[in-house]
Amino acid sequence: MTGTLNKVMLIGHTGDDVKMHYFEGGNSLGRFPLATNESYTNRTTGEKVINTEWHNVVVRNKAAEVCEKYLKKGDKVYIEGRIKTRKWQDDTGNERYSTEIHCTEFTFLTPKNESGAEPSGNSQNSQSASAKPKNDNFANKNESYPQEEEEDDLPF
Repeated sequence: MTGTLNKVMLIGHTGDDVKMHYFEGGNSLGRFPLATNESYTNRTTGEKVINTEWHNVVVRNKAAEVCEKYLKKGDKVYIEGRIKTRKWQDDTGNERYSTEIHCTEFTFLTPKNESGAEPSGNSQNSQSASAKPKNDNFANKNESYPQEEEEDDLPF
Protein backbone atom coordinates (compact mmCIF):
# COMPACT_ATOMS: atom_id res chain seq x y z
CA MET A 1 0.00 0.00 0.00
CA THR A 2 1.46 3.35 -0.98
CA GLY A 3 -0.85 5.65 0.98
CA THR A 4 -1.29 6.24 4.69
CA LEU A 5 -4.35 6.65 6.88
CA ASN A 6 -4.98 8.76 9.96
CA LYS A 7 -8.54 8.01 11.09
CA VAL A 8 -10.03 7.78 14.56
CA MET A 9 -13.51 6.63 15.59
CA LEU A 10 -14.54 7.03 19.23
CA ILE A 11 -17.72 6.54 21.21
CA GLY A 12 -17.56 7.99 24.67
CA HIS A 13 -18.90 10.44 27.21
CA THR A 14 -17.97 14.10 27.37
CA GLY A 15 -15.97 15.04 30.44
CA ASP A 16 -16.98 18.70 30.36
CA ASP A 17 -18.98 21.23 28.37
CA VAL A 18 -17.47 22.50 25.11
CA LYS A 19 -15.02 25.38 25.66
CA MET A 20 -15.14 27.86 22.77
CA HIS A 21 -12.38 30.08 21.39
CA TYR A 22 -13.20 32.75 18.79
CA PHE A 23 -10.71 34.24 16.32
CA GLU A 24 -10.57 37.28 14.06
CA GLY A 25 -12.30 36.61 10.77
CA GLY A 26 -15.19 34.70 12.36
CA ASN A 27 -13.50 31.32 12.84
CA SER A 28 -14.04 29.41 16.06
CA LEU A 29 -12.64 26.38 17.84
CA GLY A 30 -14.35 24.15 20.38
CA ARG A 31 -12.52 21.80 22.75
CA PHE A 32 -13.81 19.15 25.12
CA PRO A 33 -12.51 15.99 26.81
CA LEU A 34 -13.99 12.62 25.83
CA ALA A 35 -13.76 9.50 28.01
CA THR A 36 -13.76 5.99 26.59
CA ASN A 37 -13.87 2.94 28.86
CA GLU A 38 -12.48 -0.55 28.57
CA SER A 39 -13.74 -3.14 31.03
CA TYR A 40 -12.69 -6.70 31.65
CA THR A 41 -12.65 -9.26 34.44
CA ASN A 42 -9.31 -10.00 36.07
CA ARG A 43 -8.83 -13.76 35.73
CA THR A 44 -6.82 -14.16 38.92
CA THR A 45 -8.95 -12.07 41.28
CA GLY A 46 -12.29 -12.29 39.46
CA GLU A 47 -12.93 -8.57 39.95
CA LYS A 48 -14.18 -6.30 37.21
CA VAL A 49 -11.58 -3.74 36.05
CA ILE A 50 -12.50 -0.55 34.20
CA ASN A 51 -9.82 1.53 32.47
CA THR A 52 -10.72 5.03 31.27
CA GLU A 53 -8.83 6.74 28.46
CA TRP A 54 -9.22 10.50 28.01
CA HIS A 55 -9.10 12.14 24.57
CA ASN A 56 -8.84 15.86 23.77
CA VAL A 57 -11.36 16.59 21.01
CA VAL A 58 -11.13 19.69 18.80
CA VAL A 59 -14.04 20.85 16.62
CA ARG A 60 -13.94 23.84 14.26
CA ASN A 61 -16.26 26.66 13.15
CA LYS A 62 -19.98 25.83 12.67
CA ALA A 63 -19.53 22.30 14.02
CA ALA A 64 -17.98 23.75 17.18
CA GLU A 65 -20.98 26.03 17.66
CA VAL A 66 -23.39 23.10 17.20
CA CYS A 67 -21.43 21.06 19.77
CA GLU A 68 -21.38 23.98 22.21
CA LYS A 69 -25.14 24.36 21.90
CA TYR A 70 -26.13 20.71 22.26
CA LEU A 71 -23.33 18.77 24.02
CA LYS A 72 -23.28 18.82 27.79
CA LYS A 73 -20.99 17.12 30.30
CA GLY A 74 -21.73 13.39 30.44
CA ASP A 75 -23.40 13.14 27.02
CA LYS A 76 -22.58 10.15 24.85
CA VAL A 77 -21.22 11.03 21.41
CA TYR A 78 -19.67 9.35 18.37
CA ILE A 79 -16.60 11.22 17.09
CA GLU A 80 -14.77 10.61 13.83
CA GLY A 81 -11.58 12.46 12.95
CA ARG A 82 -7.80 12.31 12.85
CA ILE A 83 -5.00 12.37 15.41
CA LYS A 84 -2.90 15.53 15.57
CA THR A 85 0.05 16.13 17.90
CA ARG A 86 0.98 19.72 18.78
CA LYS A 87 4.33 20.86 20.15
CA TRP A 88 4.44 23.94 22.39
CA GLN A 89 6.46 25.59 25.16
CA ASP A 90 5.17 25.94 28.69
CA ASP A 91 5.77 28.93 30.98
CA THR A 92 9.17 27.62 32.06
CA GLY A 93 10.38 27.12 28.47
CA ASN A 94 10.05 23.33 28.43
CA GLU A 95 8.80 21.69 25.23
CA ARG A 96 5.45 20.03 25.73
CA TYR A 97 3.33 17.84 23.47
CA SER A 98 -0.42 17.54 23.26
CA THR A 99 -2.28 14.87 21.28
CA GLU A 100 -5.72 15.85 20.02
CA ILE A 101 -8.53 14.34 18.00
CA HIS A 102 -9.48 16.79 15.23
CA CYS A 103 -13.15 15.98 14.69
CA THR A 104 -14.49 15.81 11.14
CA GLU A 105 -17.84 14.11 11.87
CA PHE A 106 -19.92 13.56 14.97
CA THR A 107 -23.23 12.08 16.05
CA PHE A 108 -24.94 12.79 19.36
CA LEU A 109 -25.98 9.49 20.95
CA THR A 110 -27.62 10.71 24.17
CA PRO A 111 -31.40 10.95 23.66
CA LYS A 112 -32.67 14.53 23.42
CA ASN A 113 -34.88 14.26 26.50
CA GLU A 114 -31.88 13.30 28.67
CA SER A 115 -29.55 16.17 27.79
CA GLY A 116 -31.24 18.65 25.49
CA ALA A 117 -29.02 17.53 22.60
CA GLU A 118 -30.27 16.99 19.06
CA PRO A 119 -29.96 13.35 17.96
CA SER A 120 -27.17 13.91 15.44
CA GLY A 121 -24.88 16.41 13.78
CA ASN A 122 -22.27 16.48 11.04
CA SER A 123 -19.43 18.94 10.99
CA GLN A 124 -19.10 18.88 7.21
CA ASN A 125 -22.74 19.75 6.59
CA SER A 126 -24.39 21.64 9.41
CA GLN A 127 -27.80 21.25 7.76
CA SER A 128 -27.77 17.47 8.23
CA ALA A 129 -28.69 17.74 11.91
CA SER A 130 -31.98 19.39 11.04
CA ALA A 131 -32.58 17.11 8.07
CA LYS A 132 -32.55 13.92 10.16
CA PRO A 133 -35.61 12.81 12.10
CA LYS A 134 -35.79 14.24 15.62
CA ASN A 135 -36.80 11.09 17.44
CA ASP A 136 -35.75 10.68 21.08
CA ASN A 137 -34.60 7.12 20.39
CA PHE A 138 -32.93 7.91 17.06
CA ALA A 139 -29.54 6.45 18.04
CA ASN A 140 -31.16 3.16 19.09
CA LYS A 141 -33.13 2.78 15.84
CA ASN A 142 -30.32 3.63 13.41
CA GLU A 143 -28.56 0.41 12.41
CA SER A 144 -25.37 2.17 11.30
CA TYR A 145 -24.40 3.02 14.89
CA PRO A 146 -22.78 0.50 17.20
CA GLN A 147 -25.18 -0.95 19.72
CA GLU A 148 -24.39 -2.00 23.27
CA GLU A 149 -24.65 -5.76 23.54
CA GLU A 150 -26.94 -7.37 26.07
CA GLU A 151 -25.54 -10.22 28.13
CA ASP A 152 -27.38 -13.51 27.91
CA ASP A 153 -26.87 -17.16 28.83
CA LEU A 154 -26.22 -18.38 25.29
CA PRO A 155 -22.91 -20.26 24.90
CA PHE A 156 -22.04 -18.52 21.62
